[in-house]
Amino acid sequence: MAHDLFNPDLPRLLGPSNLPAGLMGRKKSQADAHRIIAIEGPIGVGKTTLAHALTERLNARLVEEDIGGNPFIKEFYADPGRTAFQTQMFFLLSRYQQQLQLRQGDLFAHTTVADYMFQKDRIFAHLTLGEAELALYERIYTLLDPRIPKPDLVVYLQARADVLLDRIRSRSRSWERPITLDYLERVNRAYNDYFFHYSGGSLLVINTSDIDIVEKEAHLEEVISAVRRMKKGVQHYNPFVTKR
Repeated sequence: MAHDLFNPDLPRLLGPSNLPAGLMGRKKSQADAHRIIAIEGPIGVGKTTLAHALTERLNARLVEEDIGGNPFIKEFYADPGRTAFQTQMFFLLSRYQQQLQLRQGDLFAHTTVADYMFQKDRIFAHLTLGEAELALYERIYTLLDPRIPKPDLVVYLQARADVLLDRIRSRSRSWERPITLDYLERVNRAYNDYFFHYSGGSLLVINTSDIDIVEKEAHLEEVISAVRRMKKGVQHYNPFVTKR
């Protein structure tokens, strides 16, 4: 697939007869206007699937988080109180290092798609850390956050906790087995509260409880179309695709 090198000034600079083949008359989606797109939502909602699909469709650069690369994650899900601070600090620093890449331009990609946003780290910190640990975390977070570019568009994928648990069980990752319905309900509440007050840029909220973008191509296509139509502001979208 060809990389997106289209420059809107080319017709004026070169004239129609001198344009490289394939550039004249190229149609651009609304998503082309968003330089950084972040996909967010609770575990099991389909963030990485959508991020990969959008990266391909938009000829974008992908920034993908490696949750399993956190050496404390298995112990955290087994006993959250024991390693919550170590788990969260590892995520904070690794996410910070990775997100700094967004400051660097990419000659061949007009858009960057990430399967998370840096600010999600704070959501989980408030969910899992004790008072003293959270105070220390906040001191470090406030030093790092201003250096991270904010996404132009956040796509927030929602799903009911019972749906998330079914999806997590179906993918059979050993370190996810201890995850409970109660934990997912608390994660959902934390996410909903955060995005209810979100004012950091454009926000598209998509309810995925009744669709499956991981297993069903038609459902994924419907969500991709909604993202590509997204302009500025806040929009809520409930897919009405046929289940098959």
